[in-house]
Amino acid sequence: MDATARRRRLEEAPVARLATVGAEGKPHVVPITFAVDADTVYFAVDAKPKRTRDLRRLRNIAANPAVSVLVDHYEQDWGRLWWVRVDGTARVVEDRARTERALDLLVRKYTQYRDARPPGPVVAISIQRLTGWAATENPAR
Repeated sequence: MDATARRRRLEEAPVARLATVGAEGKPHVVPITFAVDADTVYFAVDAKPKRTRDLRRLRNIAANPAVSVLVDHYEQDWGRLWWVRVDGTARVVEDRARTERALDLLVRKYTQYRDARPPGPVVAISIQRLTGWAATENPAR
């Protein structure tokens, strides 16, 4: 899969998995909604019910900002499988204008956020490496 196809699949994917590692060295993976702008992946803590606002993903990023984000496509026809992975550095966005710009990107991508704009915080992941694989040159999606 070439760089253009990797980028397109990343941008079009409806959900991703965020992998973090905390100070204790344990991996943690959660699904995220996200948007891509230039060389940055953004996600936000949204209003969906959570047991706590002290989220492990945020604690892990504070302790170790190295993260991976994975999007993929699976189906019974294994000739149509693919995945794309971002390796990067994450940090909570402190700048209000950048936060609003990231939230606007998320609202454009996810209609659900039009009525429930994420309260944040917003996390920016600087893309350091974008890799991928496809079973064939022209897989689904």
